[in-house]
Amino acid sequence: MNTATANAPSRAEGFSKPAVKRINAISPSTNLIVTLFFIVYSCVCLLPVLLVIAASLSDENAITLHGYSLIPKVWSTSAYHYLMFDLHKILAGYGISIASTVIGSLSGMMITALYAYPLSRMDFDFRGFFSFFIFFTMVFGGGLVPTYLIYTNYFHLKDTLLALIIPGLLMNAFLVLTTRTFFQQTIHPSILESAQIDGAGEFRIFFGIVLPLSLPVMATIGLFYTLAYWNDWFNSLVYINNDNMVNLQYMMYRVMRNLQFLQSHAQSNTTVGAEEIAKMPNETVRMAMCIVGMGPIVLAYPFFQRYFVAGLTVGAVKG
Repeated sequence: MNTATANAPSRAEGFSKPAVKRINAISPSTNLIVTLFFIVYSCVCLLPVLLVIAASLSDENAITLHGYSLIPKVWSTSAYHYLMFDLHKILAGYGISIASTVIGSLSGMMITALYAYPLSRMDFDFRGFFSFFIFFTMVFGGGLVPTYLIYTNYFHLKDTLLALIIPGLLMNAFLVLTTRTFFQQTIHPSILESAQIDGAGEFRIFFGIVLPLSLPVMATIGLFYTLAYWNDWFNSLVYINNDNMVNLQYMMYRVMRNLQFLQSHAQSNTTVGAEEIAKMPNETVRMAMCIVGMGPIVLAYPFFQRYFVAGLTVGAVKG
């Protein structure tokens, strides 16, 4: 190999890189403005979280006198001590929330992918019907009363873990369409045809080729399902009467409601016990419950973040 041939790739790269840079690059001033904008935007998003953390570590009287501040006037952990009285209930709520979130998210991801994959295949005969069927659910719903009657009287899901997983959360039509678009744009039909020529069946193709190539969109819809299940409290309100089956979000809502009831009842009485109840922390407990509730999701988000952008941007273009 002569010197000219050996240097040819490097010269080709030398010509191609500036060409790509000219197409995609932005000017330094614009880059600085965009960077500053997102720094300010990130601070604005982070500020409420820091304020909630500071308020949860403040003294109740200091918040009443001076209001909220990023640095507490008087430090206090009384709100967390108050929550520790119900520690066993909080841990039980954590268990129910984690179980429903893990099972529901994995089930939702699988059902969404299984529904979206046939819709992405142009050779699927009923593609139009099932596309309209899933789109119809985005526009129209059955209503709360018929839905409640079906799940309780026919499927007998009341006071079960499935009542926190299935109603309204198991499959999202928007995420089905997003996943279908990702399959259409990312997985070329020639890959599937090559697998079929090599003798692979539909299940082998789906689990061995389609899913491994779809990690960005699967991580993205997994994050959406995880957030939906973790923040859900409505299914516990409607379908759960057993105190041992309520999830963390609804349990905290109920603790806050009971605390407000006790304080409002204490204000109408003049006994010593009523005065003690009136001194119980209110605002700081509310903020402490926010911290307890959002903890696991904040820790889990960085593991999804590297897939989130690619999966959302590619799958969000509807076809």
